[in-house]
Amino acid sequence: MLHQHVFDYVIVGAGAAGCVVARRLAEDQHTRVLLLEAGPSDRSPLIHMPAGFTKLTGKNVNWCFKTVPQKRLNNREMHYPQGRTLGGSTSINAMIYIRGHRLDYEEWRELGCDGWGYADVLPYFKKSENNERFVDEYHGRGGPLNVADQVQSNLLTRAFVRSAQEVGIPYNPDLNGASQSGVSYYQVTQRNVRRESAATAFLRPPRPNLTIQTRAVATRVLVENGRATGIEYIQNGKRTQARAEREVILSGGAVNSPKILLLSGIGPADELKALGITVEHDLPGVGRNFQDHMDVYLAASSSKPISYNGHDRWNRAILHGIQYLLYKTGPVTASVCEAGCFLKSSPEVRSPDIQIHCLPAYVVDHGRMTIKGHGLTINTCNLRPRSIGSVTLRSSDPFDDPAIDPNFLDDPYDLKVSMEGFKWGRRILGAPSFRQYIEKEILPGPEAQSEEEIGAYIRKWAKNDYHPIGSCKMGTDDEAVVDTQLRVRGLEALRVIDASIMPRLISGNTQATSIMIGEKGAAMIKEPV
Repeated sequence: MLHQHVFDYVIVGAGAAGCVVARRLAEDQHTRVLLLEAGPSDRSPLIHMPAGFTKLTGKNVNWCFKTVPQKRLNNREMHYPQGRTLGGSTSINAMIYIRGHRLDYEEWRELGCDGWGYADVLPYFKKSENNERFVDEYHGRGGPLNVADQVQSNLLTRAFVRSAQEVGIPYNPDLNGASQSGVSYYQVTQRNVRRESAATAFLRPPRPNLTIQTRAVATRVLVENGRATGIEYIQNGKRTQARAEREVILSGGAVNSPKILLLSGIGPADELKALGITVEHDLPGVGRNFQDHMDVYLAASSSKPISYNGHDRWNRAILHGIQYLLYKTGPVTASVCEAGCFLKSSPEVRSPDIQIHCLPAYVVDHGRMTIKGHGLTINTCNLRPRSIGSVTLRSSDPFDDPAIDPNFLDDPYDLKVSMEGFKWGRRILGAPSFRQYIEKEILPGPEAQSEEEIGAYIRKWAKNDYHPIGSCKMGTDDEAVVDTQLRVRGLEALRVIDASIMPRLISGNTQATSIMIGEKGAAMIKEPV
């Protein structure tokens, strides 16, 4: 039996952007909004305790995707986590609040995305934000999303901040302000030392005109005569249709939004026909232009037991949990990634293209590899890769994971920048302030010195950085999927509002930018240009 419901707007995906869109549209109490989320509610205490995300690795709240074998990374299938709960990846990430560089958005504008330059997007960053420290032209106050300083930092983190300065990287008190260059302690999305996800910020308190359905897997967009009329989804084994009298909005992220479009017959016609999917609209760019950051990390053993390693053992975890509940202090408050820096790989690049994170613990192979003792991990990242990948369907079954291909290191330039980032990580690790704490480098180890040895290490150990974008890109060229109003080209009443619309990767973590896209997209719906 087919169940049907009618709303004004139907939104697919309760992640960074989807929660924002739902909140803003539901502010009009006469508007009926449905928000569909494939995962469960965000009730797990591990979501809300800052350090709890390190344990959220199972399929209950995580899609646990894998990439296709990466041909330039020793044909490895790479672990590809994405949030699958209210809040999406903002419920399982490290909470770092970084917006990217102002020139990233100027590049979007130069690529044909009018209205998306830095001056255009800054008001929407500020609209969301309630920053506990800054009140200036770059930051907002009174918005739904709380941004705060971390309540503590590990000794290894403090040594990292000093060491970066010792090798010539200046201290920058605000990485989202006038300049991005430099080293600093990260601000995070927390409120009262609890995670501030897109769900806690934008979906609470409940609104009577906003209906939220969890464990609802969208299977296709309903299209009639070139117009999106609703969404079909499966919940508890039942097939249901939600009709949208105004618009359908896809906010599933850079993996799931193209997947839903393709399942709906919206995408490259030849690909769809090969899978037996009826073509509703031939749109070649769906699933193309997929990009992600790639991390290269160093690990070093600590001469002192001061890292976060071992603090999750049951006896310590109980004590830390009590400390957190009573005083909101201790290791449970940690985002693990407490500080970082931005720098240039060479004087010729226009803005910082390397980001380095300090993790005062062993975090190897996404934290899945156990190393005894205490240690430190330095993550280095090429912020503006040139390699372009894709998201495609493996079959017409909506419960099959798509084929995710970041195509890492396809462009030789990316390996060059990754190696420069690695070398900067080593310089920081060898600086004076680290000497009292660091025993020895263990990954890759001091014996790896030549370009060939470092390159081999990168191909063996590099990982993705959980920042997928671009697969439903915004623009005006033939591969653009949405226009600058985020409307799917060639169809009516259908938009994509999430990280998949970014035409190029930003220089940093993508959480804040995805929330901004939600704000700007919702404003476009409410006040059409």
